[in-house]
Amino acid sequence: MRDQPFLSLCLTAGYGDKPPVLRNAFLQMRRGEILGLIGQSGSGKSTLALAILGLLELKGGKAAGSVYLEGDDLMKMKERELRALRGRRIGLVLQSPLSSLNPALSVGTQLREAWRAHAQGTSFDRQASIVAALTNVSLPADEDFLRRRPSQLSVGQAQRVLIAMAVLHRPSLLIADEPTSALDVITQAEVLKLFARLNRELGTAILYISHDLLSVVSICHRVAILHESDIVECASTETILETPTHPYTQKLIAALPQKPAPATSRKAKSKGVYEETPGLVQR
Repeated sequence: MRDQPFLSLCLTAGYGDKPPVLRNAFLQMRRGEILGLIGQSGSGKSTLALAILGLLELKGGKAAGSVYLEGDDLMKMKERELRALRGRRIGLVLQSPLSSLNPALSVGTQLREAWRAHAQGTSFDRQASIVAALTNVSLPADEDFLRRRPSQLSVGQAQRVLIAMAVLHRPSLLIADEPTSALDVITQAEVLKLFARLNRELGTAILYISHDLLSVVSICHRVAILHESDIVECASTETILETPTHPYTQKLIAALPQKPAPATSRKAKSKGVYEETPGLVQR
C-alpha cells in the first residue's frame, strides 16, 4: 500500500539489569528517503541500529518489540534468516573504517567474500558487481587498488570501501552509524555527498545516525530526535530547523553556530520513491 511505511519499529532495549536504553522508541521510514537519527553520545542510537539488524545480543544487550521491514517482522526471524538479510536487504556502514576492515586481507579479497556471502554466479558476475560498487563510490576498480591492504588506504578511501561493500548487493536500506566521525572536514563533506548521490541514483533508503546535527540536516529529508530513551520528535528537516516543538530539539537548534538552510525539500527524483506522506510518523 502507498501509505505503508517501508520500515516501522517500536523497541525497548537495554543491557543487563541497567535501565532501558530505549523505551518503546517508535520510528518509521519511507521507501527511498534519508532519515537522520540525532542523539547525544550514549543515547541509544547504535543500540537501535544493532536491534534492527538482530545483533544486539552480541553486545550483551536484549531488545523487545517489533521491527518491520517491507512488511517482514525481523524480530520473529531466526538467526539463519537474519544472516541472509544482513548485507543483502540491509547494508551497514560503521564509524571506524580502518578497524572495520580486515587488515590481513586485500580490498579485492574482502569485496569478493562480501559478494559470495549473498550471491551465486560466475567470476564475471562477481567482478562486474565489484566494479559497479567501486564505481558507485568513486574508487578505482583496477588490480592495483584491489591488491591494496587497508593499511595502504587513506581513511576516506577505507570509508568508501566500506560503503562499496554495503551497497554491493543494492540493499533497500542502508544504516550509516556515525560514518563521518573519524573523518576530516573535507572528507566528511565528500562522504555526505556520496550518500546523497547513492540515495538519488540507486533509490537506497538511508538511516543516517549521528550526533552532528549540521551533517544530518545537510542530507536528510527528515530528522528524528532520540532523547531520554525515546524518539521525542520526528519531522521534515525544514520543520525541525524552523519550528522544533520538543524542548530538547529547541536546545539543539539554539546551540547551532548559525541556522543552516535545509537541503531536503528535495525528493529522490531519479527513482521517484520518496514522497511526503502526511501523518506517517504519528503514533
